[in-house]
Amino acid sequence: MEKENQNVFTAKTVEEAVELGLKTLGLTKENAEIVVLEEGKKRLFGSIKAKVQVNEKLTDGARAVKFMDGLFDILNIPAVTELVAEGDKIEIDVKTTNSHAVIGRRGEILDAIQVVAGAVANIGNEEYKRVVVDCENYRSQREKTLQDLANKLAKKAVERGRKVTLEPMNPYERRIIHSALTNNTDVKTVSDGKEPNRYIVIIPNNLKHSDKKDYKGEKRFNKDRHGKGKGERRDRKEHSSAPRNNPPKRGKKEIHFGTFLGNSGNKSES
Repeated sequence: MEKENQNVFTAKTVEEAVELGLKTLGLTKENAEIVVLEEGKKRLFGSIKAKVQVNEKLTDGARAVKFMDGLFDILNIPAVTELVAEGDKIEIDVKTTNSHAVIGRRGEILDAIQVVAGAVANIGNEEYKRVVVDCENYRSQREKTLQDLANKLAKKAVERGRKVTLEPMNPYERRIIHSALTNNTDVKTVSDGKEPNRYIVIIPNNLKHSDKKDYKGEKRFNKDRHGKGKGERRDRKEHSSAPRNNPPKRGKKEIHFGTFLGNSGNKSES
């Protein structure tokens, strides 16, 4: 019996090759992935040895980490990927000297990596596990920045008696804005527009009559009878197709704030 590279083992029979692989790697059949590369055969002159590949069976999180390591190698990005937690939610952290290449503008690249890593982690799963990929604490910094922005713009809306329109955001970031203002008794928030240009409007209770708009078709982020936020829901017409680059409409007296939040999550401009 002999061992080859990349956890490939050979022996006279498949059973012997598998036994060699498990013993060498300290694994059992239950926690190992075994691939038979070649069946052992006898020939008139000599024989062909059996060949198998034995690897430790990866958890969902470990499989996602392995994929990300390979992705960063292909992209030539120096990064170290760590599986932080694995349970109902899988958390993966990325450390790199080139954070911009991993995070991107407003976290777009990080979000894309997270989506693909989630797909890899959930291969063969009946129940989907949420995967969160972070880099240099970007997620928590971004959340704090959005919360501060929400409170700042809500105050301006009340001071001027006019609604405030934010730049289009993804669903996750819109939920942060909605949640930040759930307990604010001076304003309410609604989502308007269609993906991928859906945005939030902050409406003060002292809204001037000339600046009012009928938001009957939109779903507000209101509290239920227990005082908890119900979350964001879309209106019935949202299933129709919409132009991808259609910016939010602005009223004459409406305050519009564009937000640029860089990778550090601590910069904003209005």
